[in-house]
Order: sequence, then structure tokens, then C-alpha cells
Amino acid sequence: MQNLFDKDFLELGSEADTLRQRMWGKKVFYVNNLHINYTNICVSKCRFCAFARDEGDDDGYFMEIDDILEYVRKSGKEADELHIVGGLHPTAPFTYYTDMLSELKRNFPAKVLKGFSAVEIDYFSRISRIGIVDVIKGLKKAGLDMMPGGGAEIFNPEVRNEICPEKIEADHWLRIHEIAHKEGVKTNATMLYGHLETDEHRMEHLEAIRDLQEKTGGFLAFIPLSFHPENTFLDGMMPSTGMDDLKMVAVSRLVLDNVPHIKAYWVMLGEKTAQIALRFGADDLDGTIFRENITHAAGATSSEGLTEEELRGMITASGLEPVRRNAFYEAMPIK
Repeated sequence: MQNLFDKDFLELGSEADTLRQRMWGKKVFYVNNLHINYTNICVSKCRFCAFARDEGDDDGYFMEIDDILEYVRKSGKEADELHIVGGLHPTAPFTYYTDMLSELKRNFPAKVLKGFSAVEIDYFSRISRIGIVDVIKGLKKAGLDMMPGGGAEIFNPEVRNEICPEKIEADHWLRIHEIAHKEGVKTNATMLYGHLETDEHRMEHLEAIRDLQEKTGGFLAFIPLSFHPENTFLDGMMPSTGMDDLKMVAVSRLVLDNVPHIKAYWVMLGEKTAQIALRFGADDLDGTIFRENITHAAGATSSEGLTEEELRGMITASGLEPVRRNAFYEAMPIK
């Protein structure tokens, strides 16, 4: 496939916007969601991560299930989706995660539980000594509705070994998502860009996602994630520019024409760039989020959460039509 990053910036944007309009017209989606980062204690030592802590660190934390339930009661009353990801905790058993889902589903049956990256799934398999298929079946039985797309980072093995040498290999990430799709669990996909990778590495990553989507049809959305270097081993590196962010969104839309949705993740892009990205191929702003911790630990200056009114205002100011959705992109009534 042609390296689309070589194309003219405005031409790319126009082509991506045309494709977005053909797929979704004026619709732009958003969700009322709550992020649950249940722990920042993590056995992995990803060099790009500013969120993780070691057990015993003063600022390390771990949420018991009762704490999670209280957090949702207090902060997630309006949330249609609970987005659950965290560190690889050294001592929490697999039953902690299944019990967490069971209690969340019992207490909040109307909320979609979107949880656990492929990296977490692999870790659960290792600590429980059961296979990936059975881990996913166990989580699904406990209440898991779908999976996020985290942990993909960049698939190129040389760059992956530089930024996250302890993380699962790209082929294993793809295999876990393929298994999830076969088990009826829809997922998202991501790419972390703006660090040590090249445009060729980005294209390879997108093509791998496209190929798996051709095989399974299980990806709902792709989210390009702009790397934030502050408090990481690349602290001092210039972050990606707005032009690069918009080009990344446009190329993602054009390559992944078989993935329904492209997100402009305002937490990493910033609200203004995310708004412009709606005219560069993105059809989704993600959501209200409320207190995102992982990117802000790396120096993100975006808000920790947005109101539904703010999200709708961003969309309508772009001349587009806001659609409140759930995690499966089913339209939800405005409350």
C-alpha cells in the first residue's frame, strides 16, 4: 500500500473528510463514560509510561472492589460506559477482576463494561495459569461487554523493544484480539505515535489492523494516540505537532476504511485539535471520561473531563450533528 504520509496535507484531509461523510454523513459520536484506573502499581517497566508505580511507592494506589463501586456511584451516575484499565498488579488474583466485573454488573446493569487491554488479558492468563480463551470466557461470563484497544503501542519490533521491552509482542496482541472477536467480544484498536517510530512503521501498524479486521470484523473503532513525553524516558522530546496529529487521523481513516469509527481522542490531542480532526476523518470524540489519569501523568494539559454540553458544543461548532452513543455506537437519548 502507498505510504499515505507522503501525500499533501490538505489533500489527505479532504479525502479523509469525504470518506467520513460517505460513511456517517454529519453524525459525530460521543459517549458519557467514566474511566476506572483501578491501580497504578505495575510489574511492567514500559519506558514511555509516566503512570505506573512500584508496590510500596508513596503515590501508588490500588482500589478495592467496594472503592470502585463507590467511585461509580459518586462520579458515574450519567455514564453509559465504564472504561476499566490499570497496571499489572503483582498480587491481585484473577478472581479480583472477575469479581469486579460481577459486582459492577450487579450494581449497574445498564452500564456497558469495557475493560482490560490485551496486555492485561495476557497477564491474567499468566497469573491464573489458564489459556487466553478461558480468560476471555471467564471475564465475559462475569460481565465484560467489550475490550478497549490499549497496549498496541507500535507494532514494529525494534521500536517496540525500545519503548516497552516487557510488553507482549505485536503478534500476541493481535492474536488476543482475534480470540476476543471469535468469542463475540468486540474491541477497539490503537496506535501510540510521535516517539521513535517512522511513517513506514505507522503504515505497517495500520495495515496489520486492517488485515485482522478483514478476517474477523471485530474492531469497532481505531484510536490514534499522540505520545506525551513528559515524565518518561523521552522527557525533553518535542511532542507531535498539530499538523502531524491531523495527518495521523486522516491516514487512519483512509487506510482503515473497513473499521467503522476513527476517534479524535481529545485527552491526547487537546480539545481544539480534536475538534479540527472531525474534518480530517474522525467521526467520534470519545467521551466525557471524568478524571483520566494515565495521559495526564505524562503531562497532558487537556481537561480531566468534559461535560456532555461541552462535547456537543464542540461538534455543533464544527457544523456537524452530535450523537450520544453507547460503547457499541447505538444511539442513546439525551438525558
